[in-house]
Amino acid sequence: MPNDVMAAKAAPAAQADATRTLSYAEAIREGLAQAMEADPRVFLFGEDVGVYGGAFGVSGDLYHRFGAERVIDTPISELGLAGAAVGAALTGMRPVLEIQFSDFATLAMEQLVNQAAKIRFMFGGKASVPMVVRLPGGSGTGAAAQHSQSLEAWFAHVPGLKVVQPSTPHDAKGLLLAAIDDPNPVLIFEHKLLYKTKGPVPADAYRVPIGKAIVRRQGRDVTIVAASVMALRALAAAEALAADGIDAEVVDLRSLRPIDTETIVASVEKTRRLVVVYEGVKTMGIGAEIAARIAERDVVRRLAAPVVRLGGADSPIPYNPVLEKAAVPQEATIVAAVRTLMQGDRR
Repeated sequence: MPNDVMAAKAAPAAQADATRTLSYAEAIREGLAQAMEADPRVFLFGEDVGVYGGAFGVSGDLYHRFGAERVIDTPISELGLAGAAVGAALTGMRPVLEIQFSDFATLAMEQLVNQAAKIRFMFGGKASVPMVVRLPGGSGTGAAAQHSQSLEAWFAHVPGLKVVQPSTPHDAKGLLLAAIDDPNPVLIFEHKLLYKTKGPVPADAYRVPIGKAIVRRQGRDVTIVAASVMALRALAAAEALAADGIDAEVVDLRSLRPIDTETIVASVEKTRRLVVVYEGVKTMGIGAEIAARIAERDVVRRLAAPVVRLGGADSPIPYNPVLEKAAVPQEATIVAAVRTLMQGDRR
């Protein structure tokens, strides 16, 4: 199923204006513009976000609309940029930093992990760091091992950081606006394959709550939990499984920290089976955390089969397109895993 079709299917109909469609990139740009129009403290900065319009075209014409003082092209220095975001946030601004590829957040770890995440705690709540970091990530573009990683689980491990992964244009805009409002540092991982996907997006400046998952598809036989592009692949897999008479429920996490355990547990209570799908490396990934949370709840006693984790291979992302695709879960991978799970039912 094409990504734009999946994105449209994934958008919550009750919240979206079906007469108005935007791409994922356009939705983010609109959210940025609305935040900047509403609050002079909000500004965007990063590498090539100005005249060039962003490495992935997200910032577009914002430079021409808001000027060089609020859409700022910067040198290539991720550590320095993250430090500038922390400083700006501490002095009352609302910075939105775009790191050109999420892989390069590794160069900013000191400021993100040791400063942004800890200052509010260390100052007893008397200081806060209301900054947003936008991080284009994920594989599928042939960008090879240093530009294709999914590192969101690293940051979800750090107390003091919030981590979100929108899968639809609707959520990309709503989570961005919620992140800008938040008094804490929020990292938004935007999958590069999603920028051109399309879906309904309301024109108003709405918010999607951070820390609240959504059930994208109701089902009775198995729960598939995913986020970002994997949520869309899970939806496509669920449609394929329906042809086999397997009714899959799809839970889109939207937020990794805080994570909505209750929505996951409620779904698994109903289906008694769980498959967790994520692009990051399987070992120590978000799937392990979700499986552990299920293991710690009474629902584990009622599972009809063991929890299945579908994560990325324990390998750098290959450049070769066939190997790149094989390194992370695809729609067919999810379908096969669910079929195997149902066949091995221990009920």
